[in-house]
Amino acid sequence: MKKRILIFAAAALLTACTKDITKLNIDPKHPVTVPSYALFTQAQNQMAINMTSVSENDNIFRLIEQQWTEVQYLTESQYNIPGRSIADNVWDEFYTGPLANFEKAKSAMKIDVTDAGKLKNELAITDIGEVYCFYYLVTTFGNIPYSEAFSINTTLFPKYDDASTIYTDLLKRLDADIANLDPSASSFGSADMIYGGSAASWKKFANTFKLKMGILLADSDPVTAKATITSAISGGIFTSNSDNALYKFSSSPPYTNAAWVGLVQGGRFDYVATDTYMTLLGSQNATDATIWDKRTPYYFAQNKLGNYVGAPNAVGTILFSNYSLPSGSELTKGNSTGQAASIGNLANADTPGDLLDYSETQFYLAEAVARGFITGDAAAYYKNGITASFVYWTGSDAGANDIYTANPIGSGQAAQLQAIAAQQYLALYNRGYDAWTVNRRLDYPVLIPPPSAISDFPVRFTYPNKEQQINSSNYQAASTAIGGDVVTTKLWFDKK
Repeated sequence: MKKRILIFAAAALLTACTKDITKLNIDPKHPVTVPSYALFTQAQNQMAINMTSVSENDNIFRLIEQQWTEVQYLTESQYNIPGRSIADNVWDEFYTGPLANFEKAKSAMKIDVTDAGKLKNELAITDIGEVYCFYYLVTTFGNIPYSEAFSINTTLFPKYDDASTIYTDLLKRLDADIANLDPSASSFGSADMIYGGSAASWKKFANTFKLKMGILLADSDPVTAKATITSAISGGIFTSNSDNALYKFSSSPPYTNAAWVGLVQGGRFDYVATDTYMTLLGSQNATDATIWDKRTPYYFAQNKLGNYVGAPNAVGTILFSNYSLPSGSELTKGNSTGQAASIGNLANADTPGDLLDYSETQFYLAEAVARGFITGDAAAYYKNGITASFVYWTGSDAGANDIYTANPIGSGQAAQLQAIAAQQYLALYNRGYDAWTVNRRLDYPVLIPPPSAISDFPVRFTYPNKEQQINSSNYQAASTAIGGDVVTTKLWFDKK
């Protein structure tokens, strides 16, 4: 009897074990299917890191724009883009990072999002993210893989599409996304680290980005530029700093600001202000040379003697403590060289990543008026752009009027565009990608390459080294189409 009971007990136990034995093969920490919202969040994070990184291996645009220079290793300040495989890294970090995950999110949400309104909003917001990423790729390289970029199952060697054609399609996609966004429906909620899932905010972002895309075409296709700009304005654009697209980084790893990762966590003190940039900040008030631009202490720290000092660009090994480091109390406090602390927060862990803002929007509107694309007061928009930058960086508009008064927009298109370019250059501090694009379009301020530069001022990136080796036939076709794969080949929008 006892044996029979034991047999039944063993059988019952075996049955209980075998009934769910397949669950033993499931790793709860690595699910087979990744939720769409997780893919979207990851894509946003990668996009923000790409834009805020200070790595010498990819985002060297602050160096190109002479906001910063290097105190020891000068390769990047000398424009050695191919030699450092910088183009490879920028290319990969967009294609295999946010673009790949945005695409995966689109596929996943068609399965795991059942509410029709929510799905429509999420698809539109995700596509806006893709448009944003492709904008930076096409304005950096020119012709790039686009129509076959995600066809890896059928095309191992994607063709390069014409940059202007890509740009036209991006605008078309943006229009469709704007039309599909429904503020009355939900979307990602807290998985959206920029707008918390607000479709209304994303609609305003998309229209503002459309304005930005329109102004890029001002010299190459003024008809399309005007139509795009007027359409964007009528759709509703940013109206204050509260609309700014700020990615919310965390105060603790791993989701911290990329500048903090590179400078503080990495223990790097090898980026300092250039004398070019510091001179502009120190000479903005034409009537009183002792009055500095009040954004200066938020942009940079004082040197060890308590002064704001920029270094000559790419001249060789220099002592960083003699010059001004980027701002951020976590970077400048208590180091052994006696570097003064700063009141800015650029290099702090949780400083948001600025992806699009009200200040640049106002400068674009000022330019649109100056070019005759829209009616309005160019001087008022210009002043708003300066003021918005002050408020964003310092928390106050104090000092903004001094800069505006000392640097009026002037009269005549040429003078006005130069004034806009100069002030936008200062307002786009720490946003090297965008400062570079404005500088390429408006050709001001004139940035002189350092004596040790290996080329003239770069107006595009060369194609990745590995593309030349692996996708050689398509690379050759693209190189020929754009006029040569060199950093001085002007892209389709750069006509001056």
